[in-house]
Amino acid sequence: MSEVEFDLLLDAVQTAIAPDFEEEFVAQSLPLRQPLPRAANDNDRKAWPLIPFPEGWHAAS
Repeated sequence: MSEVEFDLLLDAVQTAIAPDFEEEFVAQSLPLRQPLPRAANDNDRKAWPLIPFPEGWHAAS
């Protein structure tokens, strides 16, 4: 592919993904005082117990 063909391809892609400026992009605010969704692993906010590694085992990250 030549440089000219590559530039034409880039122009075509840019035209295809460019926003349509005829539409109005209006920022929408979020509703106030809406409770945040709970995480799937929330577990009623109780901490998990600490289980130590067996003797001679080590953790690595």
